[in-house]
Amino acid sequence: MLSKLCHIKNKNLLSELTNSPIGVLKQVFGYSDFRDGQQAVVEASLTGQDVMVLLPTGGGKSLCYQIPSLLLDKVTIVVTPLLSLMKDQVDQLLESGVPAAFVNSQQTREEQMQVLNQVQHNEIKILYVSPERLLQYQFLEHIKFCGVGLFAIDEAHCLSHWGHDFRQDYLRLSMIKQHFPNVPIMALTATADRATRYDIAAQLQLQDPLIHIGSFDRPNLRYTIEEKFKPLSQLMTFLKTQSDQSGIIYCLSRARVDDIAEKLIAKGYRAAAYHAGYDTETRNRVQEQFQRDHIQIVVATVAFGMGINKPNIRFVVHYDLPRTIESYYQETGRAGRDGLPAECLLFFDSGDAPRIKKMISDNPNEERVKVELQRFNAMVGLADAQTCRRQVLLNYFNEFSNDACGNCDICLDPPKSFDATLPAQQALSCIYRCEQRVGIGHIIDVLRGSMNSRVRELNHDQLSTFGIGKTQSHEFWVSIIRQLIHRGFVEQDISRNSQLLLTDSARPILKGEVVLMLAEPRIGRKVYDEKPLLVNYDKRLYARLKSLRRSIADEHDVPPFVVFNDATLVDMANKLPTNQRQMLAVSGVGETKLKRYGDAFIQVIQRHLESGV
Repeated sequence: MLSKLCHIKNKNLLSELTNSPIGVLKQVFGYSDFRDGQQAVVEASLTGQDVMVLLPTGGGKSLCYQIPSLLLDKVTIVVTPLLSLMKDQVDQLLESGVPAAFVNSQQTREEQMQVLNQVQHNEIKILYVSPERLLQYQFLEHIKFCGVGLFAIDEAHCLSHWGHDFRQDYLRLSMIKQHFPNVPIMALTATADRATRYDIAAQLQLQDPLIHIGSFDRPNLRYTIEEKFKPLSQLMTFLKTQSDQSGIIYCLSRARVDDIAEKLIAKGYRAAAYHAGYDTETRNRVQEQFQRDHIQIVVATVAFGMGINKPNIRFVVHYDLPRTIESYYQETGRAGRDGLPAECLLFFDSGDAPRIKKMISDNPNEERVKVELQRFNAMVGLADAQTCRRQVLLNYFNEFSNDACGNCDICLDPPKSFDATLPAQQALSCIYRCEQRVGIGHIIDVLRGSMNSRVRELNHDQLSTFGIGKTQSHEFWVSIIRQLIHRGFVEQDISRNSQLLLTDSARPILKGEVVLMLAEPRIGRKVYDEKPLLVNYDKRLYARLKSLRRSIADEHDVPPFVVFNDATLVDMANKLPTNQRQMLAVSGVGETKLKRYGDAFIQVIQRHLESGV
């Protein structure tokens, strides 16, 4: 079936294609203009120049190699680490009329040979493979015989020891230039600092590459960082604002993933857990159901997500603190790939920082530890920031901005300071009177006058500080004590159950020699309640278009976004096309999809306009 599909589409497509990049962009993919830098990348590849592309998730990386592939005489080989990504990309390309295929271990030998035979007969323009497959001797010999027009290395940060997701198998890709010295290479990634970029270029032996670094700004994403008080309760409050929307919840441990997934399912959410502890079949099933909108929420470790090709993810929650800004940026970048508004929520507990630092420091590679600690400190700095989150994020990637974004928790709810001398003295005094032998939770129990068994066992209900803070909430005291830790007045000894210890700088506070200003605890904020609309559109019509898209997707056995993504449906509901010429003006509608689906969507729009309802 795949062979027939590719063969037919290849003949139709190539007989009608214009011979320019902009013509391919408009006719095949349905977009009127290139994004900044895309055209230069495409033209460099067509002239045989190596290219490195750094664009954010959803920034148009795939088009950078897909367009030249349709203008080159020989096949484009795309190297990607994930089998699921191969299938999603191929499904989308086939629906747009582009002859594409993949070769991987999930196919039978006969299916693999069928694809390779198509490559030999120039019936496939884009072939997706894993790095392991590419460098197999027989595969190399076959594509040498057929000829290659372009190599595209996706997720190229996996090549670098300094990349946040280094993969050993990627290192062998340095052999490409040895076997194909005259074939251009395009390396693509969403996140790579300067050291990683240099390493990628060196590993792939790129020759005088064109380097395009797009803006890292994703203005449709709203960044919110909440102090972690009662995270499960906070999560449930947030999810109430995300009615039937697709989202990912990231956790650091498998146990936490399973626990939260179970709780969400019990609450009636269409949720599933995903981590490396599950077998391949289970993980693939969860991912496919998520892609097809049968599952609303995936709770996962970082094992889930790289290369997720689902444009309508409306939120990403980090239940725990990521290790690097690169990881945070890439994981949040999975939201809102269609350009529509999306939420990025992180729960931050400063108490996690010492534990994560200790885990990082356990690595025997001292140089690696040094770099990873620097990156983790930058992540903590982002979480602690009292200035625009987007400014901090962009500055980290050397995209300096002096303007606040207006779409993060700091901009929408600026922090306020207050004279915290008295509550700070109360907390510091309580730590001292508890002999610096207990953690945050116990100190708060004493301050708030809790008569639990542990407090009574230690006779801490007899202390002068017992109950002196009972008028304030538990969350208030968590915030105050964490800020005292941040400011260096208190330390946590992670080797002794995170016991709180006073530092020498706490002395002037206790003696009342200085006034201490702290940030007001930001409790119960709901910054994410109001979503900015990027465009006005008829929401009733949008719902009808989604229903039609679902039925077509089920008929074609593909995820709904493969037919049209949400942004295209929004544009339809805004422009209200009632003929094929008007439909072609909708973003994301190319000629192949117009022929296949245009009339069906036009009929729904016409009926909607006639009914007036």
